[in-house]
Amino acid sequence: MGVLAAERIKLTSTRSPWWCSAIVVVLALGLAALFALVTKSAGDDPAEGTPTLDVSTATAGVVGFGVMVLMIMAALTVTSEYRFGVIRTTFQAVPDRTKVLVTKTFLVGVFSAVLTTILAFLAIGVAKAIGGSAPAANLTLDGQWRAVYGIPIYAFLMIAVAIGVGVLVRQSAAAISLIVLWSLLIEPLLGAFGSFGRNVTPFLPFQNASHFLSVQESGANWHWGPWGSLLYFVAFTAIVYGAALIMINQRDA
Repeated sequence: MGVLAAERIKLTSTRSPWWCSAIVVVLALGLAALFALVTKSAGDDPAEGTPTLDVSTATAGVVGFGVMVLMIMAALTVTSEYRFGVIRTTFQAVPDRTKVLVTKTFLVGVFSAVLTTILAFLAIGVAKAIGGSAPAANLTLDGQWRAVYGIPIYAFLMIAVAIGVGVLVRQSAAAISLIVLWSLLIEPLLGAFGSFGRNVTPFLPFQNASHFLSVQESGANWHWGPWGSLLYFVAFTAIVYGAALIMINQRDA
């Protein structure tokens, strides 16, 4: 319990987690309101490219940019400690390094899972209030529950990956660049190359995480369903996090 209390104090006594949480709230509710306004203004004859207002669209701000900000926050909880030498003091007080990293991951992961779950319901509420009467709106949860209850699972796994990457590279700029470019640029870019993209997308980890959450049909040649994609991403997370646990016990702090 002492390790958990110490990690809680580290998380709540610095400004960056509060700023990141505030940004996530603004992104989640702001994008839900924006998508609802666009769909409502399209009326009965939506133009090409106008989003359909379903549960996935309403929670896009939470799942997309919101979770990305939380991943950056999670990576910084590790890399900042390496930068300022705090982690050396932590390991002197608690020699069991695995316990320190697992406790940090549990704390940040649970916080992110709870925050994103609350924001998902709020985002759906905002979308219903603004654009629920639009012809293209479909915000009923029947048949779309996976897009809601999958969010805390998705957020927790993403946090574990971010902390694992932070431990492996130990530098804030490198960790943030790797997380952002990998999930937002490299994988979508590979998926855009026609038949090659459709065949390679099922083997990309972050695309599998998105496939698990999405309730819409994907154009990729998937060999498994959404739950198979979740298992694929869990295996990827275990590899990254397992490598981080090995490295944190073998390298000097």
